[in-house]
Amino acid sequence: MKLIRKITFPFVPIYYAVTSLRNKLYDLDIKKSVSYDFPLICVGNLSVGGTGKTPMVEYLINLLKHDYKLATLSRGYKRKTKGFQLANETSSANTLGDEPLQFYSKFKNDILVAVDSDRNNGIKTLRLLENKPEVILLDDAFQHRKVKAGFNILLTAYGNIYTEDFVLPTGNLREPKIGAKRAHVIVVTKCPMDLSENDKTSIIKKLNIKPYQHVFFSFINYAEIVFSLERSVKLNQLKDFTLVTGIANANTLVEFLKEKDLKFDHLNFNDHHDFSETDIKELETKQLIITTEKDFMRLKHYQSLKNKLFYLPIAIGLNNEPKFNKLIKDFCKEA
Repeated sequence: MKLIRKITFPFVPIYYAVTSLRNKLYDLDIKKSVSYDFPLICVGNLSVGGTGKTPMVEYLINLLKHDYKLATLSRGYKRKTKGFQLANETSSANTLGDEPLQFYSKFKNDILVAVDSDRNNGIKTLRLLENKPEVILLDDAFQHRKVKAGFNILLTAYGNIYTEDFVLPTGNLREPKIGAKRAHVIVVTKCPMDLSENDKTSIIKKLNIKPYQHVFFSFINYAEIVFSLERSVKLNQLKDFTLVTGIANANTLVEFLKEKDLKFDHLNFNDHHDFSETDIKELETKQLIITTEKDFMRLKHYQSLKNKLFYLPIAIGLNNEPKFNKLIKDFCKEA
């Protein structure tokens, strides 16, 4: 893969020019962005996957769900349906995508969960509902310039911040790093728990933030319990298991489990992997399977895995959490 990326380096200027021109047309209002008169919060990144958008959206849901009628709107990556879909009891990963299904499974009594590749259509359709949302969280919409969110949260992963990356196809950036100027808040995700103040200062310097921007650092909190559809088991009671991941970067999870001195083998698939019949047959041979919450959404309907499939929940913690929360709540009040 590294060799392929080096070979494709001559194409970087072309990709850079095309994405820069597109953004410039939006900046100059030649291509139109639609603004709305109610709070729209966008969570996204500059890079391709692996920055922790899903736990950030869940953090915002927990922060706002008691004060506002809330909805999430996602593209619904790899779903088998088209157009606008509103989650309900019959929804699956095929109709919604794995991440929206995860939102619905956890928060269906508190929020609306919708998908639409046309974000403007999705927003308008949600607002036509009788129980219309007062705040909409846009999942993975930082590059979707047809909508102008009132508040942009940009995520970048510790150890791979966007200022040290290249645009596709050699690097992982979907657009040039100057696009970060659209963010109101930048969150450096997946940080070590013991990240020093000197390290934070060094990262902030590299990010070269604008006067109006705020930087926060987040870390992953893994649960000490895994869950199936019917029961839960403490992590320290697990003996020998297979870890199954279909996420952009499983390194943090693998390191966490190793630190627990747990014995496991690892089946590592690509992000949003569409599990085939062959994959399922292989999983059926395993005694115990631990997976991520996102992967669980794609696997839980297989009856043959029901008694052996568990997921490990995660949440994020933030430094200076009160300041972050205040920024979000103040925006929602004033928008």
